Amino acid sequence: MIFSVLTFIMLFLSVCVKSRSISLNLQSLSCLFESIFDFTIGALTGAVLSFINFIRSLLFCHKNKFNKDLYFFLLVFFEFLVCVNCILTWQGMISFLPTIGSIIRVYCLWQSDMKLVRLSGMSTAITYGLYYACFDATFLILGYILLFVISAFSFLEKDLKVFEFNRLHLNKNN
Repeated sequence: MIFSVLTFIMLFLSVCVKSRSISLNLQSLSCLFESIFDFTIGALTGAVLSFINFIRSLLFCHKNKFNKDLYFFLLVFFEFLVCVNCILTWQGMISFLPTIGSIIRVYCLWQSDMKLVRLSGMSTAITYGLYYACFDATFLILGYILLFVISAFSFLEKDLKVFEFNRLHLNKNN
């Protein structure tokens, strides 16, 4: 239970910060805690994926230390690992949920755009939330629902400037 709580706290914090580096460090901690939790509940596909994602986030955090070709290779390598993991840890159709979420997340985190990090927070929340529903991991289900709401709100506020527009529009009419 404690690892599911720590997972959620790190995920929550990772979408609330503006710095890509801090976000990726928080996500790497989240992945590590999630991997431990997944092993304890028998969610094998998620456990291995979370460990892969832990390493991925740590490496992507240091993007500027890699040349362009090597950094592109990391993208291909992690996308390949995610797919191979699905085959090797197959637990039925349910294994597709975290795999799809991780495929999207790998690409979005590989980029430098925080907008994509927030978008991938929404896709991760949906796929992993459904995955954990199959394992009755109530706290992580609630956590991923909240992650979706926070990511969507953050995306609307910071990237689409919806709330800024509404404030300007309201102030203009008063």
